[in-house]
Amino acid sequence: MKITKNEDMNNSTTTPILFPYSQEEFWEHIRSIIREEISKIKKEKPSTPVSDTPGLTYYPLFKIADVCNVFRVTRPTIYEWIKDGKLKPYKIRRRVYFLWQDIQQLLPIS
Repeated sequence: MKITKNEDMNNSTTTPILFPYSQEEFWEHIRSIIREEISKIKKEKPSTPVSDTPGLTYYPLFKIADVCNVFRVTRPTIYEWIKDGKLKPYKIRRRVYFLWQDIQQLLPIS
């Protein structure tokens, strides 16, 4: 059997694994462990969604449409409130948001 240059290079570059298994047994064992862990993760249902923040009981940021719905006013009215300093807008990227605390201060006390 004649060994080509590529085969010789591949054999010389592999590092031996110093485990009591052959390479094939070792990798098969690793694959089975990974499969078991993935199946456990799939079976487990998280009690709370990943996006939830612990202790957060309200949505802290409101879009302008949300504020319009809360007060039942139009967008121009919200823009006037911003200009008058009643509401402070927060820009995140290209969107404008309002804090719940600021909205709460404008709500009439019942």
